[in-house]
Amino acid sequence: MTAGTVMANTKIPLCAWLTAAWLMVTSKGGHSASELERQIGVSHETAFTMLHKLRHAMVAPERTPLRGRVEVDESYVGGPEPGRPGRGAETKMVIVGAVEDRGDRERERRAGRVRFRLIENVSAANLHEFVRDVVEPGSTLVTDGAKAYASIGGYRHAVSPSTGKALRHYHIAVSNLKAWLKGTHHGRVEVKHFQAYLNEFAFRYNRRHNLAAAFQTMLGLSGKVGTFTYDDIYADVPAHPNQAPARRSAPRKDPALSDLSQIRRLAAVERREPGRR
Repeated sequence: MTAGTVMANTKIPLCAWLTAAWLMVTSKGGHSASELERQIGVSHETAFTMLHKLRHAMVAPERTPLRGRVEVDESYVGGPEPGRPGRGAETKMVIVGAVEDRGDRERERRAGRVRFRLIENVSAANLHEFVRDVVEPGSTLVTDGAKAYASIGGYRHAVSPSTGKALRHYHIAVSNLKAWLKGTHHGRVEVKHFQAYLNEFAFRYNRRHNLAAAFQTMLGLSGKVGTFTYDDIYADVPAHPNQAPARRSAPRKDPALSDLSQIRRLAAVERREPGRR
């Protein structure tokens, strides 16, 4: 019954998998490994592995691109740190996201689907690649006016007004994402798995109006995405769906470089104190 799914070759009872999937999908706050450990009576490592396998089944291979009017921007995720805020941050993770604006003239604008991706930096190449991967050509990109977005061909462009409602849907989604990471996971998410958490958030956000139906959707996807093994999860660079190509490359040989924040800290030290390394 579980062959060819994310639950393949498991020794965990099927009822435990179904319970974990139900708890993970129908709770707006999701579940951490510690909470799932308590709920279904497994070890912490088993709960952690189960959650990552289920996250792998939260990305539909045949998903359609975002379309219409789409808000696009980037954000920094991480705790407070000294130094410059925003793009001047040295050690925070950088994400780029897109949210559909599905409103019309007769009704107040409302958010549609969302996509997020962890990127190395806010270079034009990374932003262009993300937009082309997740937004249908011909759609209208609503941005903050950054030159990197304005140069993307094949799309209509609009600049969000610099008021309290600037990129409203995007900022609401990012605020919810940060609150979830801090509340459910206490901000303790490994960089190499961060894309999987972004995928989980997007899955629930896109189905927030019917979480029970989302449970059925995930069960259906589990047979389409193939297996995701223990070795896949604990690889130096796990193959999580939606990752930027740079993060899907071969693992680095230096284990100290497996943490993106560590890379940035070392780079910052080198700039401030040349020759220290």
